[in-house]
Amino acid sequence: MMRLSRSALIGLAVLIALPFLIRFFFAGSERYYLHLLIQIFIWAFIYTGWSIMGRFGLTSLGHGAFTGIGAYGCVLLWNYVGLTPWFGIPIAIVAAVLVALLVGYPCFHLRITGHYFALLTLALTEFVRLCIVGLRDYTGGSLGTQPKRYGDGFSLYALQFETDRVISFYIALALWLAGLVVWMWVDRSMDRYALEAASQDEEAAASVGIDVTREKLKVTAISAAMCALGGAVYGQYQMYIGPDTIAGLGVSLNIVFAVIAGGLWVMLGPTVGAVFTQVLSEVLRVTIQSTAGLQSAFGSSVLALDTLIYGLLLVLFIIYMPKGILGTILERREKKSASARAAPANAV
Repeated sequence: MMRLSRSALIGLAVLIALPFLIRFFFAGSERYYLHLLIQIFIWAFIYTGWSIMGRFGLTSLGHGAFTGIGAYGCVLLWNYVGLTPWFGIPIAIVAAVLVALLVGYPCFHLRITGHYFALLTLALTEFVRLCIVGLRDYTGGSLGTQPKRYGDGFSLYALQFETDRVISFYIALALWLAGLVVWMWVDRSMDRYALEAASQDEEAAASVGIDVTREKLKVTAISAAMCALGGAVYGQYQMYIGPDTIAGLGVSLNIVFAVIAGGLWVMLGPTVGAVFTQVLSEVLRVTIQSTAGLQSAFGSSVLALDTLIYGLLLVLFIIYMPKGILGTILERREKKSASARAAPANAV
C-alpha cells in the first residue's frame, strides 16, 4: 500500500488550494496563472509518460505521434460522429496503443535499439503529421481544427470548461497525480528489474528467462496510452489542435528536451522539466512580442528563436547536467550528506 509522507500531504493540500490562493494574491490576472499551471500539469503528465519508457533505454522520438492520435482521435469522433469525449478519449487511447504495438513489436522482436529505434520512431511521427495534414478536409490540415462547442462552453458531457478554468485546473492536477502513481507503480514492479536488465544486455536478460519483447511492449503501451490521454485532454482544454502544437517532430523533441532537462531517472524530474520549459516558453514569447523592431529587422526568423535556444540548452544539459536539474540537485545533496556523515568518523 502506498503511503504519503507529511511533506507530500502538505504539498498536495497546497496544490488543491492553489486556485484560491492565486485568486487572492493575483486578482485580475488569475486566468493567466491558472492557464500556465494547467499547461504545466498536462505536459508534466505527458513527459512522465515518455520517461516511463525512456528511462529504460528506449529513446523514442515518436511520442508526438501518440499525443496527436489522442487529440485528433477524440476531436474527430466528437465533430463527425457526435461521440462524447468520455468514449472518444478511450477509443483514441486504444488507437495510439495499437499503433505503438504495431511499430514496437517488429522493433523489439528484431532487436532494433539505440539510434536505429530513435530514427524509426521519428519516421512514425512524421508519418502521423503528414496524415493529419493530408486529411485536411477532416483535420483542417496545417491550420488545425477545433472541437465543436457544446452549449455555452461549459459542459460535462462534452468535457468543455472554457468558462471555468478552476475545473480545468483540477482535471489537470488529477491527471498529473495519476501519472506519478503510474510512474511509482512501474518503478516498484518486477518489470522494472527486467527492463533494466534488458537495457544493459538483452541476450543475457533473455538467457535468464526474461521475455524482453513482452516487457518492452508492455512499457511502450503504457507510455503511448499516457501520451495519448495527455494529448486528448490538452486538446479539450485548448479547444484547438494543430499538427505543430500537439503532433509532429517538434512536440516529440520538446518532450525529450523537457525530460532530460528535469531529470530522466527521478519521479518528479519530468515535472521540473515541464515547469522549466513552460516558464521558458512564456518568457521567450513575451520577449519576442516586445521586440517589434527585432521582428521587423529579421522577419519570421526571430520566431524560431525558441527552437534555437531549446537546442542549445539540450546540448548543454547533456554535457554538463546529464541527470537533469532535479537529478543533479539530489545527487549533490546526497554527496553533502555523505560528507557530513564521514566527517565525525574521520575525526575519531
